[in-house]
Amino acid sequence: MTSIGGASSGMVDWNLAVATAIRLVRPGPEVSRDEARAVVAELRRHAKVSEGHVRGFTRLGTEEMHDTPVLVVDRPGWIRANVAGFRELLKPLLDKMEGRRSGNAILGAVGGKVTGVELGMLLSFLSSRVLGQYETFAPATRELPAGADGGGRLLLVAPNIVHVERELDVSPHDFRLWVCLHEETHRTQFSAVPWLRDHLEGEIQSFLAETDVDPTTFLERIREAAQSLVGGRPEGEEDDGGRSLVELVQSPAQREILARLTAVMSLLEGHADFVMDGVGPDVVPTVAEIREKFQQRRAKGASRLDMALRKLLGLDAKLRQYKDGERFVRAVVGQVGMDGFNRVWTSPNTLPTKAEIAKPADWVARVHRKADS
Repeated sequence: MTSIGGASSGMVDWNLAVATAIRLVRPGPEVSRDEARAVVAELRRHAKVSEGHVRGFTRLGTEEMHDTPVLVVDRPGWIRANVAGFRELLKPLLDKMEGRRSGNAILGAVGGKVTGVELGMLLSFLSSRVLGQYETFAPATRELPAGADGGGRLLLVAPNIVHVERELDVSPHDFRLWVCLHEETHRTQFSAVPWLRDHLEGEIQSFLAETDVDPTTFLERIREAAQSLVGGRPEGEEDDGGRSLVELVQSPAQREILARLTAVMSLLEGHADFVMDGVGPDVVPTVAEIREKFQQRRAKGASRLDMALRKLLGLDAKLRQYKDGERFVRAVVGQVGMDGFNRVWTSPNTLPTKAEIAKPADWVARVHRKADS
C-alpha cells in the first residue's frame, strides 16, 4: 500500500486507516475486465460531454475554465483520496488535540492506532455508497493528481455506479450520464466561482479553530460510530436521538458557522440536483424513471443500522440538503430566472442564509432589491 505521506503518529494513524478500510471494503459488483474498461471509458466520455451541458444550462464558466482532473476510481482509490483530504483539512484541529492529550499514557500509546482502525471501518462503509464526489480540498499526489493552484479533482466511483444502476434496473448509459451531470455541476461551481473554495475553507477552519473538544470524547465518538458497524444498537435499546459527530463540537460561535456552512452546502447540492433534472430531459431519455427510482432509494434508506450510522455521521442532514437546496434553487429561478439566480455567486454576501434556504423569497428580496435600488 502506498503511504499517504508524512508520519503516522498522532491522534490518527492515517496509513493504518487506509489499510484497515481497504482490507474491510466490500467487493464491487462482478464485471469482466472488458466490461470494467468499458465502464471507465464511458464515464470519462460522459464527464467530458457533461461540461458543455452544465455550462449551457447554468450559464456559468467557459470552455477554458476547467483545470481539475476527472478520475474514475475504485473503492480503494476513493478511500485513499478521502483520507488525504481529511488529513489536510483536519490538521489544525488534530494538532490542537494532540497537545491536549500529552501526559495521557493510554491516548499517547495506542490512541492514534485505535482511531486509525476505527476511522478505517467508517471509510470502508462509506466507500461503497458514494457515486461521485468533487474533492474541493484535495492535495495532489502521484497517484491522485489535482488541479493547479489548489484546484480540486472530480472522482467517479465506477463500482458503486454499476451497483446502483443494476439495483435500480435502469439504463446503464443514461444513469452514468445522469450521475456525471450532478458531479460536473459541482466541478463547474468551484471552477466558475473562484472565491468559493477559499470561502468554504475559511469557514471550516474557523469552525475547527473554535473546537474545544476533549481528545477522549472525540475518540469515544469515533469508537461509537465504528461499533455501530459491527454490532449495531443492543437489542431492546431505543434510539436516544444521539448527536452526530459534527454536533458534538459546537460552541455558540460554531453554531453560527455551521448554519452558514449548512446553507452553502444546501445551495451546492440543491443546485446540482436542479441542473441534473433540468439538463436530463434533453440528453437522458429515461431521466424520469431514474429520478423516481433514485428518490425512492434515498427515502427508503437501508437497515436500521445504516440509518443509525447515517445519523451519527450527519448523513441524514446531507439528504435534507438535497431536498431543501433544490427547492430553493427552483423557487428562485422560477421567480427571477437563471441569470437572476446566478447573482448568488457574486460574493459571500450574496450566498443564502440558512433561513433564506427555507424562504427563497427573502433571498430574492434582499439580493435583488439591494442590487436594483
